[in-house]
Amino acid sequence: MMFRVDRDVLAEAVAWTARSLPARPSVPVLAGMRLEVTEDHQLKLSGFDYEVSAEVTLDLQTGEPGVVLVSGKLLAEITRALPAQPVDLVVEGAKAVVTCGSARFTLLTMPVEDYPSLPAMPPAAGRVGSDVFAAAVAQVATAAGKDDTLPMLTGVRMEIEGDTVTLAATDRYRLAVRELKWQPDQPDFQAIAMIPGRTLADTAKSLITGAEVEIALSSVGGTGEGMIGFSSSGRRTTTRLLDPEFPKYRSLLPTEFSAYADISTSAFVEAVKRVALVAERNTPVRLAFRGTEVVLEAGSGDEAQAVEVLPVEFQGDDINIAFNHQFLLEGLGAIDSDLARLNFTTSTKPAILTGGKPVDETAIADYRYLIMPIRLSS
Repeated sequence: MMFRVDRDVLAEAVAWTARSLPARPSVPVLAGMRLEVTEDHQLKLSGFDYEVSAEVTLDLQTGEPGVVLVSGKLLAEITRALPAQPVDLVVEGAKAVVTCGSARFTLLTMPVEDYPSLPAMPPAAGRVGSDVFAAAVAQVATAAGKDDTLPMLTGVRMEIEGDTVTLAATDRYRLAVRELKWQPDQPDFQAIAMIPGRTLADTAKSLITGAEVEIALSSVGGTGEGMIGFSSSGRRTTTRLLDPEFPKYRSLLPTEFSAYADISTSAFVEAVKRVALVAERNTPVRLAFRGTEVVLEAGSGDEAQAVEVLPVEFQGDDINIAFNHQFLLEGLGAIDSDLARLNFTTSTKPAILTGGKPVDETAIADYRYLIMPIRLSS
């Protein structure tokens, strides 16, 4: 087996494939990256850890068919450091020799026969713009839980109904919901999937090099549930799905509010960061909305204290409310708008953060970030 390919193309493909390799593989062979040169002069690089698979296909300048398995992390480090010249890889017995300019590396190969076969992609279901998809996933994944003992809260729930995709995630303290349009292959396509949050966020971000992302997923009642696939520009990845159990989140979203505040997102973020400097890890930032201003406070008693006042456009009864400052900042960072709107019911019930003034006050925003308040002691 041998091939020649441009250094930048190879380095990018190896880095993309290596990102899914396990840091501590259950068996040594799973640390490997499989390289295959096909009869039609294509190079396929793949990795699989029984949960997530990744494969990228490249066109070669020249090549001889064959398969080899080498350390994925080591190959990634080597290709990243090579000079900007064509790269040759030749398999010589139990070794793979990488040559680029005057640089030469010899890698030990691993037994290809022990490497698991990549899972087949589920049926293609439709396409969505890669930039839109990456932005939507990032907005929602920020609210996914990090506690692996509660796996259903570490995922992002994807609900597909016709041409509408709804993404939702919660860690019990906040909830993020985003709706977006896509192009289904079948107009009446329906599906529900729970996707590991970290994997989905990394995948969506890594596929923006292409204009569109194809989503491969079985419809409700179809075959192959338990896996979802994404592909774009010669790259494809699959991941196992989580148990579909998820909180009935729609009932948590208020539909009527007693007050709202519109405030500059950047000014709000900077003020929260400053006031939070005196807040302990689990102590809240307090917000008092009055007329045309909001007073931000943190700290009390014998502790360090901070106070800042910002102008707002406020409608409704005065309200005192407190939030975990990190959760509030992550929500503000996700709305992607110069103007933030906070909708309130009472000081003890969840608030809804959205971006910008709605054109129609009765319309539901595409992105909603629900944040639970922290009860203030009286």
